[in-house]
Amino acid sequence: MTRYSGDEAMVEVRTGEVLRGSLPRRALSLVQEWRTLHVQELLDNWERARQRQPLAYIAPLE
Repeated sequence: MTRYSGDEAMVEVRTGEVLRGSLPRRALSLVQEWRTLHVQELLDNWERARQRQPLAYIAPLE
């Protein structure tokens, strides 16, 4: 779930599809840019979470 100034959206990691909710266009664009840069790290963290292991740090968008 991604939150921005009172809005929130759930974004599918692999495709970037907004599954639920909405964000302002600029905020969603930044989320999509970050997601594109970190897809594999996000998928790796999902697997860690499923195995109840600590998550790896993923750098913010600069």
